Amino acid sequence: MSGPVPLPDPDTEAFWSATREGRLTISRCQSCRIWQHPPTENCRRCGGASAFEPVSGRGTVYTFIVIRQATVPGREPPYVVALVELAEQEGLRLSAMVQAEPDAVRVGLPVQAVLEPVSADGEFVAPSFVPVDG
Repeated sequence: MSGPVPLPDPDTEAFWSATREGRLTISRCQSCRIWQHPPTENCRRCGGASAFEPVSGRGTVYTFIVIRQATVPGREPPYVVALVELAEQEGLRLSAMVQAEPDAVRVGLPVQAVLEPVSADGEFVAPSFVPVDG
């Protein structure tokens, strides 16, 4: 796929480096151990230092929209963009595409992350989700 690519910053560079290596990681406080996304250098709860740690990629669709008009170069509608709540923590949510027919997606649908290139050169890899048996 070609189209928009991420613009990593100091808070997100480790996320994009991990996905490029085939790993899904999320920022986690090293003091109180809360997961947090989007990432920040310090924990929103206790102020402790954060570091990226691997996650399972399992989750459920929290909410979603169906894109029916072409708005993203390289992506033909219809397609689903969802907010997925990851299994690691209640409230830990990641927005991404769901690789399924729009009519098959529902709130609560169990999904699993897959990593796929979003740039022609493979420099950027992003998570999307596929439905799985509950």
